[in-house]
Amino acid sequence: MPPLYFAYCQGDILLTADGRIPEGEPPVAFQPWEHVTDIKAPHLCHVYRLDRPVTGRPDLQMMGLRKSFEVLSPEMYQLAGKCAELSYWDQNSKYCGCCGAPMKWDTEISKRCTECGKELWPQLQTAIIVRVTRGDEVLLVRAHNFRGTFYGLVAGFVETGETLEECVRREVREETHLCIRNIRYFASQPWPYPSGLMVGFTAEYESGELKLQRSELAGGGWFRRDKLPEIPGPVSLARRLLDDWLTNN
Repeated sequence: MPPLYFAYCQGDILLTADGRIPEGEPPVAFQPWEHVTDIKAPHLCHVYRLDRPVTGRPDLQMMGLRKSFEVLSPEMYQLAGKCAELSYWDQNSKYCGCCGAPMKWDTEISKRCTECGKELWPQLQTAIIVRVTRGDEVLLVRAHNFRGTFYGLVAGFVETGETLEECVRREVREETHLCIRNIRYFASQPWPYPSGLMVGFTAEYESGELKLQRSELAGGGWFRRDKLPEIPGPVSLARRLLDDWLTNN
């Protein structure tokens, strides 16, 4: 298979006019100062950043990485996310955190300091997301940082020294003042915005009166399946959790 070219600019990915990853030849010439990351996962991929969005090219288009979920195959979308994460990490790991010397690529997914030899790998920000149910109701919340008008599920980042299950309990308690039980793993999802891993769980209401953490949430409550507000789109693990509840209950 010809090499694939993953080019990014300001959160967008460069695609062909018909919504594919460019292949064969670079769609835009590499800048002399730009590092091109090569990975083989599973095809040879060249990853680089653009100084400015590509415009005026009828054969090419810029598209938000999240929106590209709608046009790329699941496998290609996941690969595009991996390449975006590596590109972001490359931008933010130019110098050694120990001695300040320049870092140099050592393998496809690691760097080594040119002075002290410290090795560095991309770091993931692990977050949980949980579907909490109470009988035939589901807990939905709307965070201040949500774009649009949809309601989603309680979510948050895992803290140092904390298990995933402990994080689930803490986030639900902090954001809603509720206690939960029967925490069960559901699925996980790479979330390259910019470098996350979302781990999904289900749980059941145990006790407490709903009281929203207003510093984090703009709204929330218990919803029945026939009176759901707008919910997240299919790209998200939140939607998979909700679709599973709607289908199996």
